[in-house]
Amino acid sequence: MSTTKVDPTLNAKVVPVSTHLEEAEEDNRMFGFIVFLLSESVIFLSFFVGYIVYKTNATDWLPAGFEGLEVREPFINTIVLVSSSFVIYFAERFLQKENLWGFRIFWLLTMAMGSFFLYGQAVEWMGLPFGFKDGVFGGTFYLLTGFHGLHVLTGVLLQGIMLGRSFIPNNYAEGEYGVAATSLFWHFVDVIWIVLFLLIYVWR
Repeated sequence: MSTTKVDPTLNAKVVPVSTHLEEAEEDNRMFGFIVFLLSESVIFLSFFVGYIVYKTNATDWLPAGFEGLEVREPFINTIVLVSSSFVIYFAERFLQKENLWGFRIFWLLTMAMGSFFLYGQAVEWMGLPFGFKDGVFGGTFYLLTGFHGLHVLTGVLLQGIMLGRSFIPNNYAEGEYGVAATSLFWHFVDVIWIVLFLLIYVWR
């Protein structure tokens, strides 16, 4: 009497190798992007430490005749920028639900809020009575806010690219690494600004 051995692996679900490779590649890209953000965090941290050291040891911190920065307008800009993190989160949620128009509307709103922040910062710069060379405060203020503003501008440009790619048929049918990375970058920019706002505008 002969017996037949059944290979249990024959009934297993077959997953294409290409799917595993794509998932691994996306995981590696996101890991690399997180490492990049950590390196950016180190740069900002060094700026923060330098600002604190200079301020706590300087005898004449503010430029002559200047009493301090206005808080009202920067506070409004802060509310707008921080709120945009919630907006971009909802944009991602719409994309996960395959609602492209919902994604586009909230993504575009995020871009508008980031642009409003940049406009507000430009208006503030033009109204300040001191320049980059006016003492340590002037140099550190423009360096910190300018470097952060460059990141905001980069984020808005990346969002524009991701928005444009959403009009390519089936491009976002199964999600998109670029959208997730851009959103993570935007959250990073918002967190950095909260620290900057507290250091520069709130700490007297």
